[in-house]
Parts: sequence; structure tokens; C-alpha cells
Amino acid sequence: MELFEQTIHQLRELLDRGEISAVELTKNILARMDAVEGRITAYITETRDEALAQAARADEMLAAGSGAALTGIPLAIKDVLCTRGVRTTCGSKILETFVPPYDAAVISRIKAEGAVLLGKVSMDEFAMGSSNETCPYCVPHNPWNTAHICGGSSGGSAAAVAAGEAVASLGSDTGGSVRQPASHCGVVGLKPTYGRVSRFGLLAFASSLDQVGPLTRDVRDSALMLNAIAGYDPRDSTSIRQAVPDYTLALRDGLQGVKIGIPSEYFASGLAPEVEEAVNKGIKLLTEAGAEAVEVSLPHTEYGVAAYYIIAPAEASSNLARYDGVKYGYRDMDAETLAEMYMNSRSQGFGPEVKRRILIGTYALSSGYYDAYYKKASQVRTLIMDDYRRAFAKCDLLVSPVTPAPAWELGARMDDPLSMY
Repeated sequence: MELFEQTIHQLRELLDRGEISAVELTKNILARMDAVEGRITAYITETRDEALAQAARADEMLAAGSGAALTGIPLAIKDVLCTRGVRTTCGSKILETFVPPYDAAVISRIKAEGAVLLGKVSMDEFAMGSSNETCPYCVPHNPWNTAHICGGSSGGSAAAVAAGEAVASLGSDTGGSVRQPASHCGVVGLKPTYGRVSRFGLLAFASSLDQVGPLTRDVRDSALMLNAIAGYDPRDSTSIRQAVPDYTLALRDGLQGVKIGIPSEYFASGLAPEVEEAVNKGIKLLTEAGAEAVEVSLPHTEYGVAAYYIIAPAEASSNLARYDGVKYGYRDMDAETLAEMYMNSRSQGFGPEVKRRILIGTYALSSGYYDAYYKKASQVRTLIMDDYRRAFAKCDLLVSPVTPAPAWELGARMDDPLSMY
């Protein structure tokens, strides 16, 4: 097996035994990028020199016996996370030249462990999308079939891991943006519990939904990544103070005594036959491993997308108001008045999908419509949360399709955003 195909824990053993160096591993991944990036186009910004310097420091850490789980491991970073001294575009023209003066909390954590940062990967503009086709810099292609999407909005993160252009990656998930591209690219995606991972330095889309999560080759790697990035951060008011366990201790052979819930609403109309077949095969494997399958109900599931499409754009309309051409980001230099500069900077800097969601959110929050739309959507959100609480009273985990359809061809659904859900 090639180095670029191996997991974090496999490479960890090789590095700790001195069979390879972090510099050798990083050069191997960079060579893989040279070989496939031309057809995958996962990276917006590559940081090759910095990566090799970080790898050399990782080798010093290993020699001194101060290595950690991620020491010397080459990672890709979704371009929604601030990286000190490295351009952070959020997949948008409006932030084309933005270079943050600080690192996001999760970036500081993985740097402290000695991880190697290969660069910033593609994403849907401001994380608004499910196919990663709204990025003005590069549209990543699915490594399994480059004519198809890799999913979104963390499509670059998933594609980089699946193609061997990174050992693992970090993404962000608002409404499926880690889990959906992970599914389409055949890797593991995790959206941690809200508040478990700091959002400091994560460029906000919908603050009550955004969460940073890892994309990895297997579940053990996911646990190792979560060990590294989880923890309380006073700079994030939603951060929880609970101690971070070692998530790898929860990994064991067999599922005896575990109850898996099968929500009937997730197997209703609109589910592609091949997806249903694959999920049923997965359920069979789980039961053969000792799990007990029980039926549960999530009756308000049908209202989920509608509620999301009000709550998320409403929060986005507020969060994205800061991009006005004054403080930072793109500015129309030809405008003759301040009002014209505001309008032109935003209309020229934002893409069509972002502007569409800003308009939806502003409308939902406007006088006369707040109660009719945003308030009702928030009430539906509470009902959905209650559904899950009742379901988890009967089981330990839920099994469901990640998406109703396999990865579709590039460009096939751009004219109908709702069809992506």
C-alpha cells in the first residue's frame, strides 16, 4: 500500500518507529498532488514550502519524544477556517485577497500537535451549496468519477482525502456539508455535537448550525482528529466545558448490546433504489455484528429542509452584512458614492447562490414576515429536536441514508438547488 493511501493510525506507527520521516511522508503526498491535482482540482491555495518546514519541525518533535497523534501527518484545510499568513477566501471573490492575522482555534490545536498543513481546499461559496460548484477558483471533481460532483460544501476536503492528496482534512458542516461529500467520496465524515469544537476563526454562515468536523479514511482516524480539535474555548460563547474523552476508547469489535434505530421517514419516497439497497446492506452488517435493529419515528422530518432554508439564510443575511467593501475584502474602486460602493462591492463580490440566500434570509427576518416564517421555522426546529430525543430514548444510534441520491454529474442540478437535498 502506498503511503498516500494509508490512515493516520497506520502512518503514526511508521513515524513512531522511525521507518519513515515526516518530511518523506509530506514529499510523498506532494508528489501525489502533482500526479492527480490536475484532474481533481481540490486545492485553492497550496502551501508546499510551509508544509515541508512544518514536517521538519515534526521530525524534531518525534526525535525529542514529544510527538502526538497528528505529529507529521499531512492535512488539508477547508478554506473557511482562518490560517495566519495564508489566504482564506471562503470560496468567494469578496475575500479573494484576505489573509487572516490569526489562526482558527482548530488550526492552533492541530499545529500544536505537529500536523503538517498542505493548503486550503475548495468549497461552495461561504459554504452555501451541496455540490461544490459555486467556488470561483476551482470546482473539485469526484476522484471515483471525475465527471461527477464530490458533494458540498466541503467537497474539496472530501476529494483531497479520497484522492490521496491529504491523509485527512478539516471541513465545516451547517446542513450536511461534511457528511454529504464524505458519502459521495467514500470517506468518513463527522459533524461533532454543537459546542464540542470551537468555532473561533470559522467564517460564519449560520452560527447556530455551523460546526467544524473531520473527514478521514476510517472511523479510528475520525476519533483521533476529534481528540485533537475538541475542547472548551472561551473565545466561542457556545463552547461547552465538558472534559474531552479519548474517543478511540469507544472503538471495539462487535456491537453486542447496541440498539440501532431505523427511522421509517428516511426511507420514504424520493430515495434512489441503489441508495436504499446500500443502506440496507449496511444495516445487515451491523446486525450481523451483534446490534439490534429497532424501528423509530421522526415524524417532523418532512419539514426539515423547509425549516433549514429559512433559519440558515436568516442567519447568513446577518453574518454576511459585515462584507461591505469597507473593513476588508473586495471593494469596487470605481464607485462614486459610499452607497454605490456598498452596493457594487456586494453585488460584484458575492456569487448568485449567496445573494439568493441573503435575499431569502432578509425577507424572512423583515417586519411582517418574522412571525410567519422565521418564528415558525424555529418552532419546527424544536419539534424536530424533540423527535430525536424520543428516538434516542429507544436506541443508541440512528442509521439512515446520508443523501437520497448518489453523486450526480457536474452541472446537472445547478438550476434547481432544492433538488440537491
